[in-house]
Amino acid sequence: RGLRARPNVYGANTFDGNRYPASVFYKHGAVFIKNPMALTLYDTMAREKRPFVPTDPARVTMYVCGPTVYNYAHIGNARPVVVFDVLFRVLRHIYGEKSVIYAANVTDVDDKINTKAAAEGVPIDTITDRYLAIYNADMATLGALPPTHQPRATQTMDAIVEMIGRLVSNKSAYAAEGHVLFNTQAYADYGKLSRQPMDDMIAGARVDVAPYKQHPADFV
Repeated sequence: RGLRARPNVYGANTFDGNRYPASVFYKHGAVFIKNPMALTLYDTMAREKRPFVPTDPARVTMYVCGPTVYNYAHIGNARPVVVFDVLFRVLRHIYGEKSVIYAANVTDVDDKINTKAAAEGVPIDTITDRYLAIYNADMATLGALPPTHQPRATQTMDAIVEMIGRLVSNKSAYAAEGHVLFNTQAYADYGKLSRQPMDDMIAGARVDVAPYKQHPADFV
């Protein structure tokens, strides 16, 4: 009594066959989490485990780096997918399947993609569509749930170019010999997350320093 059919976080009615998960209830026009399972995640910046508290329990989001699709995936590519799949499932269990949005971007424009397309004499989307489909099938074989969204770089190129332009304008990046590089010296906190001194990061580089870099640590 007192709980009438009304819109909920799923965009459906409470009692029309699409109920809230057991941990969610609706009262006085608001959605509440009832005794949510405690979820603790490691905070790399703080170097400690901290309780996960979403800004909006009705819309919990996670964004991860997805594949660059120019060839078959190897076992190392699958590891983060399995890890993030576990987190995705735990969040869905706590907050409800419809309340968790999982985005994994797809890099579908890249020098290696261009090279492979040129070698086969086909457009780059022939390459990227082929290997993205294979990648998704392989991850499904591992039992991983598909992401809610798979935004592709080529579909957001205008926004990417605009963002790079802003970085160049505020001196956070610079153009050199056909490249745009991030200016590590313009960001005072660069290296703070890894807690590695700049000299150590440069010493551990796997490639020679390009002559057009303003600083050896700058990167494309």
